[in-house]
Amino acid sequence: MLIITIKQGKEKSLLAGDPWIYASAVERVEGRPQEKNKPGATATVQTSSRQFIGRAAYNAKSQICARIWTYKEDEPVDHALIKRRVKAAIAKRAAAVRAAGPNDLVPVVRGDEDGLSGLLVDSWGGVQGYLICQFQSAGVDAWKVPIVQALLAETGCPNVYERCDDLVRKGEGLPIFYRALAGEEPPDHVLVTEGKQRYSMDLRTGFKYPKVRS
Repeated sequence: MLIITIKQGKEKSLLAGDPWIYASAVERVEGRPQEKNKPGATATVQTSSRQFIGRAAYNAKSQICARIWTYKEDEPVDHALIKRRVKAAIAKRAAAVRAAGPNDLVPVVRGDEDGLSGLLVDSWGGVQGYLICQFQSAGVDAWKVPIVQALLAETGCPNVYERCDDLVRKGEGLPIFYRALAGEEPPDHVLVTEGKQRYSMDLRTGFKYPKVRS
């Protein structure tokens, strides 16, 4: 496993709960070259005096070179952790999803808030609709398979689609994808409601067409 050593004094924000580690805060990264070059590889993060801080997803190609998964030394980063995080995020917003109208776009997973830095998931159309995912960091991109498995199992929604913020993905050194990860692709246009406003939207790209009058 990789070891990331933080410069003296730069660990304060991490110990205060900030999950992002910028390249400028890193003293050195130790480990095999193939691990260093693998986007999203798990790394142990330590202080300059070698005290454990946490475990993180490492990405040498990003200015945010690591994102903390856990501050618990006895908590491994594995399929079980990822699925627990997805399940907890879905449970947190289950009432809002159930109360949503057929055209409401509802948040399901919200990145750092859910311990899944870089993952955004929205639900449209209820259980038989679509889950629209954005994998905006190398960490969650590396765990895409268990994330999708957990989304399918916990929501019952058969359709999971990946779209991208091209600039964010490029900044992470990740390839650009617009594709169905499970089930069917969304249609070209759907009606989306946001409060009292309604839009025609392409769920695949996030592009909003001119407003529809209420």
